[in-house]
Amino acid sequence: MKVVIIKYNAGNVYSVHAALQRLGIGAELSDDPEVIHSADKIIFPGVGEASTARAYLDGKNLSRLIVSLKQPVLGICLGLQLFCKQSEENDTTGLGIFDVEVKKFPATEKVPHMGWNTLEALNGPLFKNIEDGSHVYFVHSFYAEISRDTIARTNYSVPFSAALQRDNFFALQFHPEKSAKVGSKILKNFIDL
Repeated sequence: MKVVIIKYNAGNVYSVHAALQRLGIGAELSDDPEVIHSADKIIFPGVGEASTARAYLDGKNLSRLIVSLKQPVLGICLGLQLFCKQSEENDTTGLGIFDVEVKKFPATEKVPHMGWNTLEALNGPLFKNIEDGSHVYFVHSFYAEISRDTIARTNYSVPFSAALQRDNFFALQFHPEKSAKVGSKILKNFIDL
């Protein structure tokens, strides 16, 4: 099986790569459209700023490619936000996979939302053998609203989408690579799709 992690100008690709290695799964880092298109599973992780990341994708001809993929694709953190239609972060147009707005957390809360929080209302194959109330690790200042594509929720001053799914596209707002056994199981569930 060929697993490709999309490489772009934001952090965190190496921690995802290391998390997969701990599961005995080799993965290739690439921003080459042909390499990405030929993969069996694709992961788009991210820590960074939305408009800069989107510009990099556009410059490498990856935006249209990502939307056209038919194999399982997993977006993580900024990956989830870029899969949505629009982000308040520098008024960035997303890829539109999910018909969801990404908003900034209210100023009434400490931002970023950083640390462990619970997953609720779990649904779908990513959460096979994961219990409602399981804890995962978040670091983010923006959130995706609840929508018809929401497959897990979390609350931090407002309820938001902890995970989304539409067809072959999956996305997690939290970092499975930093979420201990629960995160490892979710990554394994994705690889096993």
